[in-house]
Amino acid sequence: MTRPSTYYLTTPIYYVNDSPHIGHAYTTLACDALARFMRLDGHNVMFLTGTDEHGQKVEKSALAAGLATKDFVDQVSQRFRDLGRVMNYSNDDFIRTTEPRHFRSCQELWRRIAAGGHIYLGKYAGWYSVRDEAYCAESEVVDGADGQKLGPGGAPVEWVEEPSYFFRLSAWQDRLLEFYEANPDSIAPEGRRNEVISFVKGGLRDLSVSRTSFKWGVPVPDDKDHIMYVWLDALTNYITAAGFPDTESETYRTFWPADLHMVGKDILRFHTVYWPAFLMAAGVAPPKRVFAHGWWTNEGEKISKSVGNVIDPLQIVARYGLDQVRYFLLREVPFGNDGDFSHRAVVGRINNDLANDFGNLAQRVLSMINKNCAAQVPDPGDPSEADRALLAAAHALLGRLRAEFAAQAFHKVLVIMWEVVGQANRYVDEQAPWALRKSDPARMATVLHVLAETIRHLAILAQPVMPEAAGRMLDQLGVEQGARGFAALGPAHALVPGTALPRPEPIFPRYLDDS
Repeated sequence: MTRPSTYYLTTPIYYVNDSPHIGHAYTTLACDALARFMRLDGHNVMFLTGTDEHGQKVEKSALAAGLATKDFVDQVSQRFRDLGRVMNYSNDDFIRTTEPRHFRSCQELWRRIAAGGHIYLGKYAGWYSVRDEAYCAESEVVDGADGQKLGPGGAPVEWVEEPSYFFRLSAWQDRLLEFYEANPDSIAPEGRRNEVISFVKGGLRDLSVSRTSFKWGVPVPDDKDHIMYVWLDALTNYITAAGFPDTESETYRTFWPADLHMVGKDILRFHTVYWPAFLMAAGVAPPKRVFAHGWWTNEGEKISKSVGNVIDPLQIVARYGLDQVRYFLLREVPFGNDGDFSHRAVVGRINNDLANDFGNLAQRVLSMINKNCAAQVPDPGDPSEADRALLAAAHALLGRLRAEFAAQAFHKVLVIMWEVVGQANRYVDEQAPWALRKSDPARMATVLHVLAETIRHLAILAQPVMPEAAGRMLDQLGVEQGARGFAALGPAHALVPGTALPRPEPIFPRYLDDS
């Protein structure tokens, strides 16, 4: 028996200074859809998400909330787990950086980097953004309207002077550029790749990788006065979950290096410059690919807690339905670009794409079968050229979608699927099975079988994005649970004539309350 190929993908681990918002939901949703697709396509998948629970910002947030730091991170981390259940994510692991396994992994990574001579003790004096947990060069700092110094992302910065260990990042410029050239798909989209290469070509400075002014973090091995820089700590989660430092473990040998780190564009530099340099300095293979997606705005305005327009994913799921929201988020915006969330756009997608196009296709076809074919899968008969054309389009979908999922082009996946939805709806109108009921019942049965087969393909392929809705559609087609993977696509696994079907129920109702 052939061993299934493996695929390891990760979300960023989310910083626990506040509750999850639409950006967190979006990133994990993209990974979930990809993980589900790969599993259905026969791959052995490991899908990781989790929470980043160390650093000065977390310590300050806990103090502001009047809680012990551990109690604070426990509460906020649980909110991310709760979001995962509501959004129906299928992650295989949820890592927290406060876990003992992660401390072991971080400290061993530090030891291996240090053993290679890549870490030295010095003193840091410069600007630091607590909000971004990032160091800022003098050239990146600007004066705000109130005289407050601001970093490149607009966050306030403060002057920091303290003893620090440094990572010799400056020594990795040429090796990083060589890595990018040898691995052209390692950073995506293309514009982000160009941005990283330009940054590295501009010259790299050694990076401060420890702090002494607070204690909430992973201790530096053999120096109790220092804790690790939160990004060195946080990034290490990806190898922690893979089993590091036990590099002989089955999990590590199976899944590392990771196939994909999915991140927001604001943390691209950490994942494509610092992270591969840390790993290569420790003798560990870097990840194969990092994809940086864009940000959401809300009704055209930048999302901000101070403005009060943060989008709560739990609220929009309660309002519109889970799979409707999953579909909207992955369809509305070309993945990688910035996008705008508007309630009008959500309702438009629900009513037009889901209710009118896909939902109505399934409902009217299954209703005709229920009424005119004794609620059984009809006989396929002899297919016509039009029948073969529609079935060929359905059979070709998997190959087309594989390429788009591999490129993380989730919006294109749905555009391609809806091309076949549209083709099927035109076929219904052209063939008019309701008229064939009296004039040519055998031909009516063939048309309805072709349509049911097309819907079967569409429903199986819709599972990664809309698992619950697609599952209900497959229930109504009488498709057994064991026949819902991609291996069951194609004519060899076609619906069996005479199979009893349940009474059809609408899958995607129209959204009527547009207020």
